Formats: sequence, structure tokens, C-alpha cells
Amino acid sequence: MITFKIDGREFKAEKGQTILQVARENGIDIPTLCHHEAIEPYGACRLCIVEISRGGRSRIVTSCLYPVEEGLEVKTGSPRVISNRKMILELLLARCSKNSVIRELASHMGVEQPSFKSEYLEDNDCIVCGLCVRACEQVVGVSAISLVNRGITKEPASPFLESALACIGCGSCYYICPTGAIKMEDRGDIRIIHNWKVEFKLKKCRVCGDYWAPEKQLEYIRTKWGLPEDFFDICPTCK
Repeated sequence: MITFKIDGREFKAEKGQTILQVARENGIDIPTLCHHEAIEPYGACRLCIVEISRGGRSRIVTSCLYPVEEGLEVKTGSPRVISNRKMILELLLARCSKNSVIRELASHMGVEQPSFKSEYLEDNDCIVCGLCVRACEQVVGVSAISLVNRGITKEPASPFLESALACIGCGSCYYICPTGAIKMEDRGDIRIIHNWKVEFKLKKCRVCGDYWAPEKQLEYIRTKWGLPEDFFDICPTCK
């Protein structure tokens, strides 16, 4: 076991655990937008920064990526952390000026307006955290989308910005997106994911008659696990 401190309190943790993991296990709030327990940490949003000290030297690190160390001292709300976090929120607010999630986070930190403005990024809901891309690859196993371009034009997108043919319509990208940038809707027996320019026929439950999941997604799961052809004829509610 590793012994270290967070905000003056002593904790014990397993080797390999990150600062963010230990903090969350003990009810210590560290804000983050790009982190999810089911996906490998990425450190994209930088909101989870903390100040660490060891051997008389201190520096700022992302807590979702930094593993705990023996004797480490962590500060989650030092003046240095707060100053850097406010700057990050100003950058996010400049990019996503009307997004309610970003505005709420910024307001909580006392940031109402960014001190600069970008005519290229205003009113964008996407913070390029990569959660949608990583969920598609690591959880679903399809890799239908990826991060394209560089700098301020970087964004998650389907290949060549055309219809994402590999997409199975599961909606994992939609459900995991922290800012609502992924637009998905079910219209009758059709599911539409607007960002990737795809439409899917929904499966109709043989019992209740409700449309409950894309046929392509169910066929993908059935084939992958060798399930019977009629396995998904009945929705989970009616089984």
C-alpha cells in the first residue's frame, strides 16, 4: 500500500491508482469532463489538475493520469490550481459560449465571461474531449469515428466527414458525451445520429410492439457472441 496526502488528509492506496481515483473513492471533489471509469484516462479537458509536492518541489499535474506515490502531497484547491482551472474554463467558455454544462462549471468557479473571444469557435458544444471516439473504440469495439484535423479545427468525425458506415447506432457516443454535442433522436422506427450522418432501422419487440434498439447493433452483438437468431425478438422489458 502507498501512503500519501490529499489536502492534508492521509490516505492509503493501491499501487497504480491515480490521484483522481483515490479522491473520488473518498468523496473529494475534483472536476473533470473527459473522464469515465469504463475508459482509459486521456487528460484532454485538464480540469482535474491538482498541485503535487514532493521533496520540496511542486508542480501542476492532471489527476486522472498521475499515479499515487509514497509520501506525495496533493492540493486540490490551492491558489495555483484555482488560477489555472479558471484559465481552462475561460478557454472552454470561449469555445462553447452557450453550452449550459460549460457555463455552469465556469460560473461555479466565478468565471462569467472569457477575457478573450474567438470568432472561429463561438457556439460550439464540442470540447474535443475524445470520450465519444474512445467509447466507440474501447467499449463498443467498432472505431466508427475518430479525431480529425489539428489545432482549433480538431474535432470528432466520421471518415472523410461522410456517413460513418462502421457505426452500429448503439448511441454510446451520445450517452457518454459530457456537453450534449452528439445529436441523436429516435423517430418512430428510425434512429438518427446527426453528427455521423447515419440512420438505423429499430427492432420491434414481438410482445409489446415498441421499437427498442437498432437492428444493426443487435445483429452485431448476436454475431459477436453467437446468440440464437431470435434472441432479440423480445425487448428486455418484456423478457
